[in-house]
Amino acid sequence: MRPFVFSLAPSGVCALLLACAPNAMPEAGDGAAFFAENCVSCHGSSGQGDGPLAAGLDRKPTDLTLLARANGGSFPTARALSYIYGDPEQGHLARVMPQFGGAMADDLVPVDVDGVMTPTPRALAGLLAYLEAIQR
Repeated sequence: MRPFVFSLAPSGVCALLLACAPNAMPEAGDGAAFFAENCVSCHGSSGQGDGPLAAGLDRKPTDLTLLARANGGSFPTARALSYIYGDPEQGHLARVMPQFGGAMADDLVPVDVDGVMTPTPRALAGLLAYLEAIQR
């Protein structure tokens, strides 16, 4: 049995390299913009759970700057991603926070989740980078 050999024409190599370029991955700044648009009203501009709508909620929003501290000093990427993305078994009223899945699944980037490269919506990959950056 002959081994399979994968070959790309030079133009294919260029396209592949461009698709994997570092600037293709969202960064903390991209996540900060998503956070400002979707999270500040409850979690506050600092991410500490003191947004303008927080007082009217039955349960205080999580202080997002303490996620790593509550996880032994390591940012809990898998847990944060699964919670933010949303559990399809639970609706908005069951979990208070809205689900951010759905149409986002059309634009995926690879994110290292506990050692496994996981296809993740680009917007949420940026948000994870931002949340990790604001840990104290």
